Amino acid sequence: MRVSEHLMQPTDHTSADPVWIEYADFGERFLTHAVTEARIVAAVSGMAGRGMTIGPFSVGPAGLAGFVAEGKVGQPVVLRSGPNVTFEVTVPVSLSVQVLLGGRKLRLEAVVEIDLTLHAHTADPLLIVIDVPPITSRDVSFVLRARAIETAWEWLLDPIAGVVQREVANRVNAMLADPQGRRGRVFDIEAMVDGMRSEHAMQTTFDWIDYGEFGHRFFARIVTRERVFDVVERLAGRPIEIGPLRTGPRNSATVTVRGSVRVPQLADRSDDAVSFDLVVPVSLDITVDVLKANHYRADVEIPLVLTARAADPLLVVIDVPPPDSSDIRLEFKASGMRAATLGALAGIRKQVVAQVADVVRKELADSSGRTIDVAARIDGVA
Repeated sequence: MRVSEHLMQPTDHTSADPVWIEYADFGERFLTHAVTEARIVAAVSGMAGRGMTIGPFSVGPAGLAGFVAEGKVGQPVVLRSGPNVTFEVTVPVSLSVQVLLGGRKLRLEAVVEIDLTLHAHTADPLLIVIDVPPITSRDVSFVLRARAIETAWEWLLDPIAGVVQREVANRVNAMLADPQGRRGRVFDIEAMVDGMRSEHAMQTTFDWIDYGEFGHRFFARIVTRERVFDVVERLAGRPIEIGPLRTGPRNSATVTVRGSVRVPQLADRSDDAVSFDLVVPVSLDITVDVLKANHYRADVEIPLVLTARAADPLLVVIDVPPPDSSDIRLEFKASGMRAATLGALAGIRKQVVAQVADVVRKELADSSGRTIDVAARIDGVA
């Protein structure tokens, strides 16, 4: 499983009314969606094709007989998946067994299957770990294939099977424990998104965390101020156009507003790791036509609170409640004495603020630019 910064790019998914879910649900859904049967097979497929030699070993009373087995590991197969992201996997091994007794040789073909139970766990700080309990002889099945076996050889089969089962278990445990094998079963989500090398890839012991903690940490560590700013920065330069509006006594004044959004200012909230304070500055040129045109420059600041929230089915949504007109700050600067003394100014101010608030509400109604379809992003990476 390879994740990149692509994971955190907004999607075209639009939802005016997201169905919110808890961080614990998000964490469990993330794990279930990311840890597929194909990725489970990939986590242990490094064993496939590797050679295996067992022996020579002596068996029987006084070591009268000896054998050696040679073969290779086949491709793992997922038999079934269970609850709590658990998978039953079989790893086949084909072996050719050569037995020597009293100068006579017997060649047999053996089919060996190793039963693995793989668990996907979440661990500190933001890891998905494919955990494989140690293999024992009981997890190894051994079947010999031969057209016919003389009675003189039959007593050797059980001790040979026991040795093969034990040795196969030991060798598979060694394969699973080698550095390359461990690396393929530890996924550092934060490092993957950052495009960095994980310092946890070779870790052998872990501090497990539950789905709720994983979900909350995903938002706190992945939905960072820098990434949120990359989203809100796109507001800069967007035009604002209002009017013409009629205002003043007997609607004698015509108001036209033109402007654009400047670069937003984003800050962390000290009381919440997944919320941010955003100030959207807007510069406006206002023309009030009463007998002649009167010009104003207005600086507007729109304070908003952004919260990264989890939504159904597996979405990250930057939730932004629309602003109240009373929260919007506006400062007028008049061009010329007549504009400064215009009696309709107070009414114009209130109307412009209300119109700006309405424009922002309409902008926030479309959440596509603030929504990340995590499931689709996971599906889109190898």
